[in-house]
Amino acid sequence: MSTSDEAYIKDIESVRREKDYFFKEDEDSPIPPRLREAFSGLAYYPADPKYRAHARLVRDPQPKRVTLATSKGIPREMVRVGVFEFEIDGVKQRLAAFKAVPQAGHHHEDRSLFVPFRDATSGKESYGAARYLDIEERPTDENLIDFNLAYNPYCAYSDDYVCPFPPQENWLIVPIRADERALASKA
Repeated sequence: MSTSDEAYIKDIESVRREKDYFFKEDEDSPIPPRLREAFSGLAYYPADPKYRAHARLVRDPQPKRVTLATSKGIPREMVRVGVFEFEIDGVKQRLAAFKAVPQAGHHHEDRSLFVPFRDATSGKESYGAARYLDIEERPTDENLIDFNLAYNPYCAYSDDYVCPFPPQENWLIVPIRADERALASKA
C-alpha cells in the first residue's frame, strides 16, 4: 500500500469518527435519543482506495424533472442532470445524478449532485433501500466518485425520515463494499 493510500485511509477513518460522534452526541442525530447511550458507532466496510473511481458526467442536454419514490410514499421531485460513467473492478458502470427541484422563493443554489444507488450488497450486507453519494458539482465533467464516502439515508436509523429510493437505472450489479454497512435493526 502506498503512502498516499495510507493517508487516504486515515482521512476516511477520521471522517467516520466524526460521523459516529455526531450520531451519538448531537441533538440532530438520526439515532433516536433513547438509543444513543448504547450507540457505539456505525458498522463500516474497511476503507478501500479501489472504491474511488474517476468518472465522467455525461450531462443530459435537456435535464428533465423526475419523481423519485420515497420511504413514506411521498414523491420527491428532482432534476436528472446526467449520468456518471466509471469503472469498478474493470466493469463499466453508470449512475444517474440528480439535483433538488428549486423551491419557489428559495435562492440558494444546490452545488452538489445527489446520487442514490443500490448494489449487490443491498439488503444483505448494506442497507436494503439505498445508499447515497453527494458529489460536488464541478465546472468540468471530470469527477471522482468515492464510495468510501457513501452513506445510509437517515430512514435507515429511524422511521421519522422520508428518504428517496434510487431509480432502477441506479441499481448496480456489482458489490460496492465501501463505507456504511447495515445496522442490525432500527428503532
